[in-house]
Amino acid sequence: TASLVAFGEAEVPRDGDADAVEIAARLITRGDIISVKGLGGYHLACDATDLAAVSRLRRLKRRDAKPFALMARDLTVIRRYCAIDPVEERALTSVEAPIVLLRATGPQHLPEAVAPGLATLGFMLPTTPLHLLLMDQFDHPLVMTSGNISDEPAVIDDAEAYRQLAEIASFALTHDRDIANRVDDSVVRVMAGRSRVLRRARGYAPAPLRLPSGFEKAPDLLAMGGELKATFCLVKDGQAILSQHQGDLENAATLDDYKRNLALYRSLFDHAPSAIIVDRHPEYLSSKLGRAEADTRALPMIDVQHHHAHVAACLAENGRSLDAPPVLGIVLDGLGFGDDGTIWGGEFLLGDYLGYERLARLKPVVMPGGAQAVREPWRNLYAHLRAAGAFDATPFTFGDWSALNGKPLATIDRMIAQGLNSPLASSCGRLFDAVAAALGVCADRQAYEGEAAARLEALAAAAPDETRGYALRISEPALIDIDAAPMWRAILDDL
Repeated sequence: TASLVAFGEAEVPRDGDADAVEIAARLITRGDIISVKGLGGYHLACDATDLAAVSRLRRLKRRDAKPFALMARDLTVIRRYCAIDPVEERALTSVEAPIVLLRATGPQHLPEAVAPGLATLGFMLPTTPLHLLLMDQFDHPLVMTSGNISDEPAVIDDAEAYRQLAEIASFALTHDRDIANRVDDSVVRVMAGRSRVLRRARGYAPAPLRLPSGFEKAPDLLAMGGELKATFCLVKDGQAILSQHQGDLENAATLDDYKRNLALYRSLFDHAPSAIIVDRHPEYLSSKLGRAEADTRALPMIDVQHHHAHVAACLAENGRSLDAPPVLGIVLDGLGFGDDGTIWGGEFLLGDYLGYERLARLKPVVMPGGAQAVREPWRNLYAHLRAAGAFDATPFTFGDWSALNGKPLATIDRMIAQGLNSPLASSCGRLFDAVAAALGVCADRQAYEGEAAARLEALAAAAPDETRGYALRISEPALIDIDAAPMWRAILDDL
């Protein structure tokens, strides 16, 4: 049974014979933000065509720039805003009903505030009967984002919704069925004609994944996963049972939810691991939990290098058997703890499931400020230009670059010279951040992880097609360094 509940001092309007869904639709149309009870948590909904409503939702949810998910009644509505190819259509209409990232090519357009600076929109079709009834009232999209303050777990309990979401929404469109377990909306993107699951949650988890040949007799294992966008994995009977997307474990509420789900999965699947697998990063909360679990249960603990885990995951996804010969894995990400104690993130590994050899890397560049450099791309821009000697043969100085004007460059120089909080990193993610900052994109600060790279991708998608690329310099010691210095000099010329 659907009902409409008012938060705080708001009152539910009475409108003749109109039911709860019809009244909720009228409230959204007039600019209100409504919480809607979903399958794995509450959503927050507003009119996606109403700039004032979208902007207010951003402010109240404390979500400055991260793109909002959208829901539409049917494909006809979505096609007014995005191109949909046959593979994307199959993903949208599948029983999993994920959010699908689509090219925002018009002919109609939504306010920039829905997905600031991006060339894609994330659309899904209605996922529950209540959503279907609500969307039937609209011939345009609604924002349908997770019901939470940004970075917190989505609300699932009715009483919790009234406590937490009253700061954001005026009303709740709800029903009388309890949500047993929190699960986010899944996210899919079609690349090279194939659907790629970027966030595996509602509709997909906890469906087991059959592992390739050779894993049939693998012992029961518990893999704890990473710290950002965390998931854990139970290996049982030759299958990988992945948890739903958990979020970032540095958030205390998310960490508690991770622990609760871990206990739930182990109970549901009658899982008793013979060993615990952790990321080699000594400070990951997931790794600390795994070490504590191994100590408590007197179980072996195996630590795995972050980028080798990426290679192994790709092998399994592509059905490579356990005894298959090694492959060349190119792993480009933000950062992971390297075997040499430095930060890795641009790696060329010759490996299989059991081991690897590091053949090449992006040439390491300092990250001035450490974690601060992840949030502030200008720091990476300065470090890369400095390492490349980009201004050595020009009359310009670093301060002439708008992204670096007024920044404490002398202080950064002293930090680097003294080795203070300036770790070396072979990170492709930080290289993307630096190039974005060079173009004036998110130079001062990223509002969310990966924002600079996502906006850079949007700029590239809108640019004319080119067949030429920027040159890189390749050195050939025992470990090959791929140096971006020539690229930076060419970028200076282009700008």
